[in-house]
Amino acid sequence: MNIQVRGRNVEVTEALKDYISKRVGKVEKYLDNIREAQVTLAVERGFHRVEVTIPVNGIILRGEESTPDMYASVDLVVEKLEKQVQKHKGRLFKRLGKAVGETPGERFADYDYPQIVRTKRFAIKPMTVDEAVLQMNLLGHSFFVFSNSDTEQVNVLYKRKDGNYGLIEPEF
Repeated sequence: MNIQVRGRNVEVTEALKDYISKRVGKVEKYLDNIREAQVTLAVERGFHRVEVTIPVNGIILRGEESTPDMYASVDLVVEKLEKQVQKHKGRLFKRLGKAVGETPGERFADYDYPQIVRTKRFAIKPMTVDEAVLQMNLLGHSFFVFSNSDTEQVNVLYKRKDGNYGLIEPEF
């Protein structure tokens, strides 16, 4: 697996690169088709933030942790990724197991699978991003789906942890 390590406001030492390679490399034992991982290190307001993104078969495993210690952040983000991998493998096993008439193995037996409990339908009105921000705030939601009048595509607007907004635009 190719692990790319980048630093923002922090110098990435060889010891840190080696530690990250060793820890993030652990995820590879769960999934055999991982080609690359992108790790971004940042220091903001005294906290060491680690973001790891791993694309695997059309899905993206992503984890982010922030602690006062960079090595602790790496450890916590790897734990998060391992949980995501187990959840992903559990879903695959459940889906494939039912297809051939088997039941999930002991390893995934106690995992509580989330269910879709509600479906909501609504009309999508074309609007600008600014109008979407206003509408989302009026509704008090943390995300908003709308038709972008500038690009004529469906976009998702969301509120970030830092209080700013993010915009998801489809790329075909």
